[in-house]
Amino acid sequence: MQVAVVTFDGFNELDSFIASALINRCRADGLEAFVTTPAPVVTSMSGVQVTGQRPMEFVTEAEVVLIGSGVRTRDVVADDQLISRLRLDPSRQLIGAQCSGALVLARLGLLEGMPACTDNKSRPFVEAHGVTVLDAPFHAEGNIATAGGCLASTDMAIPAVARSASCSAPPNSRIRFR
Repeated sequence: MQVAVVTFDGFNELDSFIASALINRCRADGLEAFVTTPAPVVTSMSGVQVTGQRPMEFVTEAEVVLIGSGVRTRDVVADDQLISRLRLDPSRQLIGAQCSGALVLARLGLLEGMPACTDNKSRPFVEAHGVTVLDAPFHAEGNIATAGGCLASTDMAIPAVARSASCSAPPNSRIRFR
């Protein structure tokens, strides 16, 4: 199972690196995460430059798509050309968003009729898209999940691992896609 860890300029390192590292621990079992970027190199909110492992168009073939957060997410959702490259299909993909990544899902119309989780800074912007924000760390409906908090990457990685045929989440994990 291939996982696209969508990583934009201004990204939060925790979101991209922790999710990728946790998922890639199951690489021998066929689960593999790739940092997926809109440009060959993106720069984190702390100035760390990262070369993407896959281009943005990889999201169409990945079985799981995790959208990280960052300080430039509002710029991302305002960029029609960039948003048009995110062709996601919740009928066949697991789709998750961490913190301000929920704003991307809202912009794509994937949160219509469902509440979401995000961080406090992103909350007003997600609510401005008509999405009810829960005071909870994780929420999933069907194949769409959102998580908020500084370690939301673990909340996103565990369900992807749990869905893998060979690898499984810890038995005491509270996090599951329904």
